[in-house]
Amino acid sequence: MVVHTRSRRRRAVTAVTSLIAVGVMAAACDSGSTGSDAVSSSSSAAPAQANPQAAVAQPLPDNAIDNALGKLDGLVDSLMSSTKIPGMAVAVVHGGKTVYAKGFGVKDIGVKDIGATAGAGSNGSASRSTAAGASPTSGSGGTGDNKIDADTVFPLASMSKPIGSTVIAKQVTDNVVGWDTPVVANLPGFALSDQYVTQNVTVADMYSHRSGLPDHAGDKLEDMGYDRQQILARLRYVPLDPFRITYNYTNYGVTAAGESVARKAGSDWETLSENAIYGPLGMNHTSSRFRDFEAEPDRVVGHVKVDGTWVQTPAQRDPDPQAPAGGVSSSVNDVAKWLTMLLGNGTYNGKQIVAEKALIPAVTPEMVSSPSHSEDSRAGYYGYGFNVSVTEGARTTFSHAGAFSMGAGTNFLVLPSADVAIVALSNASPIGAVDALCGEFSDLVQFGEVRHDWRTLYGDAYEAMAQPSGSLVGQKPPANPAPAPPAASVVGTYQNDVYGPAVIREENGALVLAMGPGGVTTHELTHWDGSSYTFPLRNENAELGSISKVAVDGPQMTIEYYDDDLSNGVFTRS
Repeated sequence: MVVHTRSRRRRAVTAVTSLIAVGVMAAACDSGSTGSDAVSSSSSAAPAQANPQAAVAQPLPDNAIDNALGKLDGLVDSLMSSTKIPGMAVAVVHGGKTVYAKGFGVKDIGVKDIGATAGAGSNGSASRSTAAGASPTSGSGGTGDNKIDADTVFPLASMSKPIGSTVIAKQVTDNVVGWDTPVVANLPGFALSDQYVTQNVTVADMYSHRSGLPDHAGDKLEDMGYDRQQILARLRYVPLDPFRITYNYTNYGVTAAGESVARKAGSDWETLSENAIYGPLGMNHTSSRFRDFEAEPDRVVGHVKVDGTWVQTPAQRDPDPQAPAGGVSSSVNDVAKWLTMLLGNGTYNGKQIVAEKALIPAVTPEMVSSPSHSEDSRAGYYGYGFNVSVTEGARTTFSHAGAFSMGAGTNFLVLPSADVAIVALSNASPIGAVDALCGEFSDLVQFGEVRHDWRTLYGDAYEAMAQPSGSLVGQKPPANPAPAPPAASVVGTYQNDVYGPAVIREENGALVLAMGPGGVTTHELTHWDGSSYTFPLRNENAELGSISKVAVDGPQMTIEYYDDDLSNGVFTRS
């Protein structure tokens, strides 16, 4: 089934971040309750000792942070030169403050006079602060400065999950909810296909991707034009994998948990995020609303690669339906404040924003996200919205990547034992550049040298995911196709529990497939052979060049693209 292949590729996004970024460099530690708990409980009866659970295999090199920082400009320049991505911004936090914050390249490659700056990456501009009421530089191809700096706003994609996790942790701090609060308790009408799971799936289950919902459940519904509430309502029709023992990365599982917590707090998610985290940390250019991103004068435009050349994305990604999972936009200066809070165990500028006991579960291994495949390899783990692991230097780390195929690649990585964190944001579809930079920086901090070829590892992994889907991709139409059936025998409304109605209608002599709420998403069908048709598609879940086959057989229509883990792709005439 073609889309199962696509689903496996989407699943591989998590495997990339948990196996490459945290498997080779940082495999996770055991999440049992012994170890540090036992040491703590025995400390009153014995002299204070170093915690063996916090031991590292080797000390940091001399001047580790400063030396790594000194090489960052060169690493970024080299990455941008080799990948030709339009732009990137990078920040590093250490010692309770931002010690590095720069932008490289341009916000919009469509500007006529970009010249070599789009690929050279040598035009790094230092961090700046915009005073209240002042006008920041104009972005998105406007008449202002097109250079990226440390205040330029990017979509964060799935980096939104760990940020949202701290929003939840703030509600746990304030006793609004617990991590173990059932989602249904505060989300009226919420249901999954199994009654037991419906009643028992918790906020923690959703944030650790162990609800049993299939990989990326709901994402294609978003592409079809359904809104957040419509998508959450349709999850009840989706078959489930075994509860709490299956890891499937699901944006809309996280979104359901966020919605539930926000309702208990008497707020919408976007406002709750502002009040809980963005406001207290002074993240003045951070939002979970797409309209706020669009209103930012100093923001990037997304870019995709077409025939080897970076071009503006055909449509800027609007992630509002899954805001808790992928809807945050921010700058590296703002993200650095959030990273400072993480390194401070929930404190920022001397103020406790999130209680440490509420935060620790989020950055603790809760679920195996990438099993080891040999006796001497290490597994990858996931906490509540965080990849969590231990490096080859025996240092605990947590991280997360973000990827919009329509033009965003983001990554952050925290090494608490070294008191350092890095974030890298780009305005290009994911090719592994920001992921590689974080890996290289982590190597430099721990070992004084880059130990692994992160660029090739990540580049190959993302390239494998960026292939078009469909069994007919690359195939030529039949030379002598069987004739199509009469249009009247094909036209009609077909139903699928998960994906809703699909209407085939005739327009100007052509057949058109309309799907989504009110038929908002349309595809013109091209005859292939007999009762089979095709349509091309390009969206967040279908790479450029993807083709779906449509087979009409009496009262049933099978759409190949929707033959996936959620549905068999069969739509029945109503």
